[in-house]
Amino acid sequence: MKIGAHVSAAGGLYNAPKNAAQLSLECFQFFSRPPQGGPVPKLGPEEISIFRQTCTNHGFSEYYVHTPYVLNICSDRPEVRSRTIGIIKTDLERASLLGCPAIMTHLGSANGVDEEDGLARAIAGVKQILDGYNGSARLLLENSAGAGKIIGSRFEELATIITEVADERIGICFDTAHAFASGYDLRNELAVRKTVALFDQTIGLNRLELVHANDSKVEFGTHKDRHEHIGHGYLGTTGFKAIISEPHFQKVNFILETPTEGQLEDIKLLKKMRNQLMV
Repeated sequence: MKIGAHVSAAGGLYNAPKNAAQLSLECFQFFSRPPQGGPVPKLGPEEISIFRQTCTNHGFSEYYVHTPYVLNICSDRPEVRSRTIGIIKTDLERASLLGCPAIMTHLGSANGVDEEDGLARAIAGVKQILDGYNGSARLLLENSAGAGKIIGSRFEELATIITEVADERIGICFDTAHAFASGYDLRNELAVRKTVALFDQTIGLNRLELVHANDSKVEFGTHKDRHEHIGHGYLGTTGFKAIISEPHFQKVNFILETPTEGQLEDIKLLKKMRNQLMV
């Protein structure tokens, strides 16, 4: 288990590992393009070489790309789905060139259609993304908080996508705040064990590849996506000690997406919890 966080790549992708090093991270996550849309930074041989060398210089071997926020693979609008599929496929290819083991993406919302149709569109979209893709980076689907008609808040939905797509290059990025908001309890050891067992029964722990470590600013089962500093939300310190103590979570890296101001304390706290367990 390595402890990381989302960092800025503003001014050049090579700034992501530099910013990660300043926070004493062990791995990191970044956007390889503007998260709200806009021009995509050039990624030629020189940019790739500088980025990878900077990662090496700072001792980073694992780093992840998060796709932009403005994506919806479940949309009832063909142009939105087509654009989303193209962006995710391109991000997979860019991540492969940069040496990232994986990218993670949200699935989007079934607004305008029923959830069954939205799920069917997600399945078809993921198939299109992976069709003809030969890169090394894996595609991680992130569980959602379940606001509105967003797809991916329930383990059953993610399991259906994985089963129907039937591709070993798909994994899960498990967001603790999203899971909690969706009705999967993580506040103590018993709750964590039950949630992990349910994940295994529904999806399979072999698909768990990354954790987004976020406390929740909102109460259990409220279906709202509000991240809080570790120990200051409704999961609390007890919840995160239980999460880090869980053997299956210990096998994957943790990426913080807590508020930037005060995040250094989150990093220190997670490292302390892990080190006390000698993980």
